[in-house]
Amino acid sequence: MFLTDSATVVYSASDLSAAAACEWAFLRRLDAKLGRIDAAPATEDAMLRRTAELGDVHELRMLEHLRATRTVVEIERGALGDLETATAQSETALRAGAEVVFQAAFFDGRFLGYADFIIRTAEDDQSQQQDQAATYEAANYEGPTYEVYDTKLARSAKITALLQLAAYSDQLQRMGIPTGPNVHLLLGDGRTSSHRLQDILPVYRARRARLERLVDERLADPEATPWGDPRYAACGRCDLCEEQVQRHRDVLLVANLRLSQRARLRAAGVRSIDDLAARHETVPGLSDATLGTLQGQARLQIAPRGPGRPLNWEIIDPAVLASLPVADAGDIFFDFEGDPLYQESGGQEGGSGNGQWGLDYLFGLVEPDDTFRTFWAHDHAGERQALIDFLEYVRERRSRHPGLHIYHYAPYERTHLLGLAARHGVGEEVIDDLLRQNVLVDLYPIVRQGLRIGSRSYSLKKLEPLYMGLTEREGVANAADSITEYVRSRALLAAGLTDAAEQILHDIARYNAYDCRSTLRLRDWLLARAAEQPSGASSPATLVGVALPVREPDPVYLELCALLADVPPAERTADQTALALASAAIDYHRREQKSFWWDHYSRLGAPVDEWADTRDVFVVERATVHLGWHREGRQALDRRVLRLAGALAPGSSLKVGQQPFLLYDRPYPPISRSDAPGARTAHNKATIIDVIDESVYLVEEVLERDAPTHRELPIALTPGTPPPAGTQVGAISEWGRAVLSRWPEPLPDAAFDLLRRRPPRLLAASGLVPPRLLGASGPAQPLPQPGDGDVRSAIRDTLLVLDRSYLAVQGPPGTGKTFVGSRVIADLVVRHGWRIGVVAQSHAAVENMLRAVLAAGVDAGLEPAQVGKKAKKGDEKKPVPWTLLDTKTFARFTGQSGGWVLGGTAWDFSNADRVPRGSLDLLVIDEAGQFSLASTIAAAVAAERLLLLGDPQQLPQVSQGTHPEPVDGSALGWLSDGHQVLPPEFGYFLKTSWRMHPSVCAPVSALSYEGRLHSHPSDRHLEGVEPGRHPVPVPHRFNSTSSVEEAEAVLALVTDLLGRPWTSDGRSAPLAQDDVIVVAPYNAQVELLRRRLAQAGLGDVPVGTVDKFQGREAAVAVISMAASAAEDVPRGLEFLLLANRLNVAVSRAQWAAWLVYSPALTETLPPRVETLAQLSAFITLVTPVAPERTTGA
Repeated sequence: MFLTDSATVVYSASDLSAAAACEWAFLRRLDAKLGRIDAAPATEDAMLRRTAELGDVHELRMLEHLRATRTVVEIERGALGDLETATAQSETALRAGAEVVFQAAFFDGRFLGYADFIIRTAEDDQSQQQDQAATYEAANYEGPTYEVYDTKLARSAKITALLQLAAYSDQLQRMGIPTGPNVHLLLGDGRTSSHRLQDILPVYRARRARLERLVDERLADPEATPWGDPRYAACGRCDLCEEQVQRHRDVLLVANLRLSQRARLRAAGVRSIDDLAARHETVPGLSDATLGTLQGQARLQIAPRGPGRPLNWEIIDPAVLASLPVADAGDIFFDFEGDPLYQESGGQEGGSGNGQWGLDYLFGLVEPDDTFRTFWAHDHAGERQALIDFLEYVRERRSRHPGLHIYHYAPYERTHLLGLAARHGVGEEVIDDLLRQNVLVDLYPIVRQGLRIGSRSYSLKKLEPLYMGLTEREGVANAADSITEYVRSRALLAAGLTDAAEQILHDIARYNAYDCRSTLRLRDWLLARAAEQPSGASSPATLVGVALPVREPDPVYLELCALLADVPPAERTADQTALALASAAIDYHRREQKSFWWDHYSRLGAPVDEWADTRDVFVVERATVHLGWHREGRQALDRRVLRLAGALAPGSSLKVGQQPFLLYDRPYPPISRSDAPGARTAHNKATIIDVIDESVYLVEEVLERDAPTHRELPIALTPGTPPPAGTQVGAISEWGRAVLSRWPEPLPDAAFDLLRRRPPRLLAASGLVPPRLLGASGPAQPLPQPGDGDVRSAIRDTLLVLDRSYLAVQGPPGTGKTFVGSRVIADLVVRHGWRIGVVAQSHAAVENMLRAVLAAGVDAGLEPAQVGKKAKKGDEKKPVPWTLLDTKTFARFTGQSGGWVLGGTAWDFSNADRVPRGSLDLLVIDEAGQFSLASTIAAAVAAERLLLLGDPQQLPQVSQGTHPEPVDGSALGWLSDGHQVLPPEFGYFLKTSWRMHPSVCAPVSALSYEGRLHSHPSDRHLEGVEPGRHPVPVPHRFNSTSSVEEAEAVLALVTDLLGRPWTSDGRSAPLAQDDVIVVAPYNAQVELLRRRLAQAGLGDVPVGTVDKFQGREAAVAVISMAASAAEDVPRGLEFLLLANRLNVAVSRAQWAAWLVYSPALTETLPPRVETLAQLSAFITLVTPVAPERTTGA
């Protein structure tokens, strides 16, 4: 950023990143350039300068390569006065059709940038040029298409680099130069990382517009930007913010205080830490417990320090300190160093690599005698070996010191050990045993729950004055520095500067060693404080351990893994990839169960605020006894009913009949508990008996036989135990044994074909496909397309000639997936005598398809006796049109002559006693976009053929576990392989939506279906309302999961819409309450909307989270996003802006969809490439196609 002679502010792409990180700091730097304040002293970074020099070398190397192969036009950088000339020269070269333009200059009066390389795309790809000219509206210019390439020393894409690419592409489009669909980074390791421009450009344009507004506002105001100006976001963490926090004694000085809490405190007149400490009144928006905790922290921080105390501290729970194990000579003090943004390429476009982010590049540990040991990793293969070596070290040391513990600070080490073992498929049993025996001890929850420290942070570094004396850190000072320095070391090594790279690694190791020694001394300090308490000494060295269900790995799993042990994932063939998936599927349910239990036991020890936003967690704020301990009738066990009010985690739902865990804090009730240090207690002898609303539940708690009653009340409800996998485990293992028996030949089987991602195998005599499609080699060809749009006949005919294989059908919203599927099933049963199974993730989905099959088969003579399903609880209370089966009648139903349809779950079809192996002609997997590969394999053992029917672009499959291969992903998602539309060689895409108006369908199609979903004309019409999407920006601040402002906007919208004449299917009537659907991402907003609508007499308007409405439709949909800004969003923007969720929400609408949102949601810069793409899609969705309607203030 600099000023021209005319006082114009000129900025670059890097300024956009700086403003996104902290607007207030950016504007203060602008104030300095304008002479309003003194500029902060500049410091030279020698390493940064050296990295820039290496970047120039990398750029020159690429330039030499292009000079040797292409004609390159080189633009010389000029002085400030020559910027327009350099820009004109660049544009002239591009319009003349230059193959490559090096250092193309872009200056439009405000933005300045130099692109490393602008490269012309293939001239013979005319269709692509036409597409892009239409997409990007490249004026009337019909010259060649160009794409931007930039050199970077990094080994993976960074957001700042992508913004640069978008900036230069945007400048090309402003010039009227057609741009291709992608942009590219030429990375330091020689790879090219390519990215879709549409995933970056909307965010860039939003950031540019925001920055220009900020600059214009500041230029119009002669005063410097004041601290606390509500117009500008302050991160509260950078150096410039830190100076103001200290100067104003801002409440941000209080440890663990969030920005949203600061906003509520400031609104109540509490601006400083001193104000908070002296406050006696309540604060709107903060619970008494939260306010009390913050005030206690503030008071301790400002209290005078006693003699010899570098920090104030007080013990708040001696029992937590007493739970620490006694010291052992074998103890280990452990710390990871890791880069969360590291990624390796698997050769996929877009730099998506193997889909695994992060690298833990250093495992460091200190022993009690101060010995420091390191295990380094510089890629994922090295990470695997480092894990193996570390675990072998631990095994050998435990053999000599069986009472040792591994101490760490914060949950990173525990979670990453589990994640690494799952990622690499090694050491899982060893880590399970370490956790089961409580060998890993996290000191962070011990500190947080046992002590209050008079420090503004509870990070290890900030606690060190308590026990490290005057020793200070040198060199690398924090985790962020460690990551930055590590990345630089790799760049130096790639440039051949080995000594410099090694010196950086040495400095990182010194930093890590200091952390490990700090952990050791903190442990010793905590033990000393525990010994001072009346409760006396700590727990014994050997703890009882947690009661984790244990199941050893299946021998088939181990045999399959052994076949691939020496094959790197990037070098696998399609068959080897299928084999890896098969092995992971066998171990799928064991991993899912393990993940649940480790998460459960983690919640017992970690502070509540660390897991309060976890799915299906309900944090209790008020608990009362609704009905005391009692027994009724012949009940043998005591029970009571609790009324629990509180907050349910975002994206969660609790239903009557669910059996969650009840978590108790000290004092414990007399029930079993974990003996891990600092752990709470929990039991799952509880049932939800009534849902008052999403914030109030009635829960029946039952005691064990002969257990004494108690008065304690729970602090939370957490997820109950997952359902047992039952026969699925054995079915997958049996199938895996069959895969082993044929290897290295592929098993001729529908499930294995699916894992291989090979096109469906058809009988050679069918004549439907070219002969080469029948073999395993040769390029894949699309399946025959239906004539006259009759996709049902095409699907049926293809199924009839399937050779023990599968067929996939993707059905986007409103395309009649169930209609098509049910008619194909009815035809095959009635006309061809097929025995067909229907399976899905839920009973409701299966039953919906069975109803449709019966309706479709009425005219053809399909009888209810030919359609069956196992009875479930509650079926006896309502009539169903099919035959209800039980254990005794299964065999009679499946043994009948002729065709039939059997509905069930994966548990039914994996059970050979109910459905014999291979006895079905076809298994239809409905909602296959939400049905995991592992469950697909388990159910597929019952059938010769598979029909995968669903849409991976709608709500995704939910998994708890971490798996070495993506067997937790859906079957259709696996086939689609990142494409929004199913590749035609695998099946059929239903391309016509019968639900959505074209103006609704178009944005949904662009968002989720590569623009290939189209709308069928209809007579629908809503008087006075334009069809399509309607963004409704509603400004608000510091809302997390609910927004009163948005609720008022929704009420105004719904009130305005109701009663308008609505025409559909030839009938007209006033728009009624059930013609509207209101969707919100969070239960808190759902409840707020329900209350507000009910208060206005509109209580019949359906309101819910998006999962409640999948499969439903309405004339109009109203979506309320609830959260104010990215920093307010629980579970991150990835949850809120998930394209699948937005797709389902918008596509419920037949005529129009309104998106009510805070504009600040679009004014952020995500740290990851995937989130950047999600935000770009959302910005596109809320970019108005007509004048905006603004509500609220």
